[in-house]
Amino acid sequence: MRPDESISNQGGSDNTSSSQQAAARIVRAQIDELYENSAQEETQTKQYDNPYQRVHSEHTAPQDNKWKQYHTAWQNYYQQYYEGYYTHHLHKAQEAIANQQSVKESETISKDEALFDLRQDLIGKVQKSATKVRKSRHFIPIASGLAVILIFLFLQFNRLIISNVLAYVSPGDIDPQNIVIDPNANLAVTADPKLIIPKINVDVPVIYDIGTDYDSQMTAMAKGVAQFAIPGADSHPGQIGNTVIAGHSSNDLLDSGDYKFIFAQLDKLVEGDTIYLNYKSKRYTYTVTKKEVVKPTEVNKLVYTTTKPILTLITCTPIGTSINRLLVTAEQISPNPNEAIAAPKTNVNTNNSSIPGNSPTLLERLFGN
Repeated sequence: MRPDESISNQGGSDNTSSSQQAAARIVRAQIDELYENSAQEETQTKQYDNPYQRVHSEHTAPQDNKWKQYHTAWQNYYQQYYEGYYTHHLHKAQEAIANQQSVKESETISKDEALFDLRQDLIGKVQKSATKVRKSRHFIPIASGLAVILIFLFLQFNRLIISNVLAYVSPGDIDPQNIVIDPNANLAVTADPKLIIPKINVDVPVIYDIGTDYDSQMTAMAKGVAQFAIPGADSHPGQIGNTVIAGHSSNDLLDSGDYKFIFAQLDKLVEGDTIYLNYKSKRYTYTVTKKEVVKPTEVNKLVYTTTKPILTLITCTPIGTSINRLLVTAEQISPNPNEAIAAPKTNVNTNNSSIPGNSPTLLERLFGN
C-alpha cells in the first residue's frame, strides 16, 4: 500500500481536517521527488555500463567568488616564493660583506701583534717538538754527545771567540794619572815599569831581563808584557837599539794570568800614534812609524842596525790564532833621542828559532804541536 493511500484512507474514515490534508500533500510531493531521483540514478548507471559510451554534462560556470579565491591563492604563492628567494640571497651578500670586513681587520693588525702571534706559534711548535724529543729513548745519548762536542769546541776555540769580542771593548784599565797631555813634558812617574797606550786603553806592567825561552816568556806574560831580548835587539828604554816587548792578543782560558788579551786591539795602532814606557821613574814617549806582519820564525826582522832608540811591540795575528806575528815599530821622541846612550853588549848566546806566541790549544796539548 502506498503511503498516500494509507493517509487518504485514514483521512476518509476519520474525516481529517483540511490542514492535515495539506500536510499529506507535502509529504506526498517529497516522496515523489525521492522516487524520481532514484529513477534517474538507475538510468545513469545503465548508461555507463558501456565503457565506450560517454555522457558529457555541461560544465557549471564558476562563480565570481571562486575566481577571486583562486587568483588570491596564486598571488600569495608567488609572493612567498620570491620573498624567500631574495631573503636567501640577501643573507648570502651580508655574509660575504662580513667576511671581507674580517679579512681587512686581520690585515690591519699591527706589526708587533703579528710578530707576537708568529713568536707564540713558533714557541708552541718548538715546545711540542721538544716534548716529543724528550720522550724519545735516543734523546739522552744524543744530548750528552752534543754537550761533549760543544764543550770540546769551546775549549779548543775559546780564545778565538773571546778575543774577537774583546777586540771591540777595552782590554785594560788605564789609570787617569797616566793620561798624558804633553808628551814632551818630563813628569815624575813611579818606579814601576809600565807600558801605556792611550788609544787602545792599555796600562800594563812590563817585565824586563828574563829568559827568551818559551817557558820564561809565558810565565812573564801571565803577569803583564815581557821583554824579548835577543842579541842585536836587547836594549832598554833610553838606549840606542831595539827594545822588544811581547804580549798576548789572545790566550786560552785555562791559562793563568790577567793579561791574556792585553794586545787584542794592537792592530788598531797606526803611524803617528803615541806609546809610553815608564822605566826607572822616567817616562819615555814613542811615535809609531810602521806595522808589519811576519812569520813566527822570522826572528831576524827584530835585529837591525840603528842609531835611534826603537821600541817594537809583538803579538800574534790573526787574532785568536798564532799563525803570524804583528810587529808595531815606534821611535823615541821624548826625552831627546839624541841624548840616548848605547846599549851594553851582552855575551848571552840564544838560539831562538821563533818569536814567542800563544800557549798550545787543546788539540796541540793532546797530540803535540
